[in-house]
Amino acid sequence: MRRQTGSASAAALDRRIVRTTATRRRDRGPQAADAAPLGERFFRHLVFNLRNGVLAITRNGEVAAMNDIAYRVLGLRPQPNDLGQPFTRVLHDCPEVTRVLQQAFESDDLPNRAEMRLRKTRRAIGYTLSRIYDDAGVLVGATLFFKDLTRVEQMEERDRLRDRLAALGEMAAAIAHEVKNPLASIEVMAGVLKRQLAEQPDALETLDDIIKEAKMANAIVVEVLEFVRPIQLQVERVSLADVLKDSITLAEGKRRRGAVSIDTDVAPDVPDLLADSHQLRQLFSNLLANAFEALGGEGHVHLGASLVAVDEDLSPGGEAAAPQVAIEVRDSGPGIAADDLERIFSPFFTTKPQGTGLGLAIVRKVVDAHDGRIDAVSAPGRGATFRVTLPVVPSIRSMGR
Repeated sequence: MRRQTGSASAAALDRRIVRTTATRRRDRGPQAADAAPLGERFFRHLVFNLRNGVLAITRNGEVAAMNDIAYRVLGLRPQPNDLGQPFTRVLHDCPEVTRVLQQAFESDDLPNRAEMRLRKTRRAIGYTLSRIYDDAGVLVGATLFFKDLTRVEQMEERDRLRDRLAALGEMAAAIAHEVKNPLASIEVMAGVLKRQLAEQPDALETLDDIIKEAKMANAIVVEVLEFVRPIQLQVERVSLADVLKDSITLAEGKRRRGAVSIDTDVAPDVPDLLADSHQLRQLFSNLLANAFEALGGEGHVHLGASLVAVDEDLSPGGEAAAPQVAIEVRDSGPGIAADDLERIFSPFFTTKPQGTGLGLAIVRKVVDAHDGRIDAVSAPGRGATFRVTLPVVPSIRSMGR
């Protein structure tokens, strides 16, 4: 008999939780808000003003509360009838979160300060799952608190990469000094032999190969040094339109453009950036050179820049991020295989016979130095899109590097 009473109490509380939280979506006017009991108003204000994502469900599996941060981080659009709906339906596009919530009533070992990556938004979140009991100790629901850790993760990875590069830089500088001198000597002596053996075609062909390989080896040494050398930003006010225009010219010097057409679209509201113009030219010229190579002399490249909405991204604390600009380099080439797409920014990974695998790694390094991020989207036969997101004003830490 007591169990039946507890179940009835739990069901009643389930309905009360849903009814209480539903008032936020339903009651928008100040008179309606004032009419709600003080406890309900305080509860509503508490939940929906937290800087973390909050998602509460009843024992029956219905959504009881979900604040705006939760919707934003999960990449979902609020619907008028979400509250009171089964959480499996509301979170249909977030199967990872659904699996976690299902543990609330099936397992006694609930995750605390765990992490996961959302497939829909590619965000990393840290979360805690807790149960909700009423005054009688009856289980009536569960709540998931979570925080967007994407920026934290990026900064940690950036710091780890910086530490690795510092160690590599010292070693590479010593190696480069020992390697560059012999390479230069080989190239000079091969040139001397060419003049002495001018009437021997077979020898000249061999010497040309020696000189070519020596120059290629020297280029690799220079590229490795460029990758491991710390970036010291020379921050100034930069016109993005001018940077992209110069980058096209630089890219044409690196790779044959052929009949590739390019269109540039910089939105009128894109402000000047506080950035290192030289590094940005290198960044975008590398991306464009890669696009030229992928297109093989024929196709189309689109360069677009737009101002990112302030609340599109979240900082680690949950506040709206600073204004940012997104620049897209999109080509109509053959695309990138899914397995390769996950590794293209890794140092020394390449699918090209003569490549060093440092081009995109250097691009990412420049983006990281500006406190930005870079994402790649592609599929075989559908071209590739590289999206660089840069803050309008970099952090003080970046400017001090």
